Amino acid sequence: MTARSTRTVGSLIVLGFLSACGAFDSMDSLGGEAQPTTAQLEAQEQDTIWDIFENNIDPNTTVEVNKYIWNASLEVLDFLPIETVDPFTGVIVTGFGTAPGSGRAYRATVFVQDPALDARSLRLALATRSGPADPDTVLAVEDAILTRARQLRLRDAGL
Repeated sequence: MTARSTRTVGSLIVLGFLSACGAFDSMDSLGGEAQPTTAQLEAQEQDTIWDIFENNIDPNTTVEVNKYIWNASLEVLDFLPIETVDPFTGVIVTGFGTAPGSGRAYRATVFVQDPALDARSLRLALATRSGPADPDTVLAVEDAILTRARQLRLRDAGL
């Protein structure tokens, strides 16, 4: 291939790319919907393939948890051996243990997901060795945790 034919082929490729860019007008040929203009596209966030290599995660970001629900969960479930506790994410995982006056072993996973002293802030999963615990038992433990959390808050407020 000569230098002239190489330039010709290269020019045709470049012209093909350039003509493809101008082949579409602002109206979609199938649906008639307007395509975003260049100004609108530039106003949107500029994402590139190289953005996946950036470390945009802030290691100092934590989930805020309600300290009263957190402490009440630890107090109410103190008969269970603690396996994992992470106050920054609001997760408490316990091993199997038997409640005082009960012959059944339970294990619990508590997730405190909000700083509000509210029932929506508490997620509790109770399990027995044979599977999930009775929903009434889960509700009773949630109520005990929330009641204790309110008591701790009142004690701190001096009321």
